[in-house]
Amino acid sequence: MPSQVIPEKQKAIVFYETDGKLEYKDVTVPEPKPNEILVHVKYSGVCHSDLHAWHGDWPFQLKFPLIGGHEGAGVVVKLGSNVKGWKVGDFAGIKWLNGTCMSCEYCEVGNESQCPYLDGTGFTHDGTFQEYATADAVQAAHIPPNVNLAEVAPILCAGITVYKALKRANVIPGQWVTISGACGGLGSLAIQYALAMGYRVIGIDGGNAKRKLFEQLGGEIFIDFTEEKDIVGAIIKATNGGSHGVINVSVSEAAIEASTRYCRPNGTVVLVSMPAHAYCNSDVFNQVVKSISIVGSCVGNRADTREALDFFARGLIKSPIHLAGLSDVPEIFAKMEKGEIVGRYVVETSK
Repeated sequence: MPSQVIPEKQKAIVFYETDGKLEYKDVTVPEPKPNEILVHVKYSGVCHSDLHAWHGDWPFQLKFPLIGGHEGAGVVVKLGSNVKGWKVGDFAGIKWLNGTCMSCEYCEVGNESQCPYLDGTGFTHDGTFQEYATADAVQAAHIPPNVNLAEVAPILCAGITVYKALKRANVIPGQWVTISGACGGLGSLAIQYALAMGYRVIGIDGGNAKRKLFEQLGGEIFIDFTEEKDIVGAIIKATNGGSHGVINVSVSEAAIEASTRYCRPNGTVVLVSMPAHAYCNSDVFNQVVKSISIVGSCVGNRADTREALDFFARGLIKSPIHLAGLSDVPEIFAKMEKGEIVGRYVVETSK
């Protein structure tokens, strides 16, 4: 494929300090380093983590000025001098894991998200809220051809993250998984991955719009936290003993605590969402006597990425997305703050 003409300037969303103005402006197109690819980002998902980066309320060191975003799907337009395994014209995904050292004790065993030299897209590395972005060629995701780039964008963070979390839950087909925060960007994908993996799914969320989405996605039991006064009792009753696994993608500290009580004996509570300054409180007697495991799960490695994308490419996962323009990111953040989003927003970088 002939090389695409790459412009010198592009549109991006930039901020210069935490909670600073989100500026839609012209910036210079980056030049890929020898180990990087340059991707013409067609679409980028908008993740709650982007909101945390803007607020600066996670203990990460950020670069400034910063271009956020870390769910970029597009086309490779240029290769660094040392890049192998890619060619111009390939579909590529830019994940939160932009680059890792690949030689530390964590990278050696596939725990790349714990790499002490991790370069995080939209945190320490300019992200995908721009038309052209760079990514380490080893960590960039190979997106199968003929995949819808708008719909695959959320898979690059949200999809990989919940898929890895479900694997961490150690649930077997036919057992119960409860998704707390079931119908947001993460939860709506977690429902589908859980079903594709053979699990029975309970969803906890609030409101008729979210109930409707849960039912459309094929979930079995929906619990509306705005109506149900005893969520713990309702889940224990519905599952005849409690949920074998729990995926916490809610941003409520109280919801996390409740999950430790409706988890089945010998079950696993998986913490995914990271509400700022929150704690996971668990009654020690309950946890010991029931032998409950509480584990964290942070994104996924290259194998998790390949597997999650394969589920999507085979049509087992659908992204319930709302399309908007790149210039709409500030308004999307405002909706996210208010909890008004059902599904996932994806922005088209050319608008």
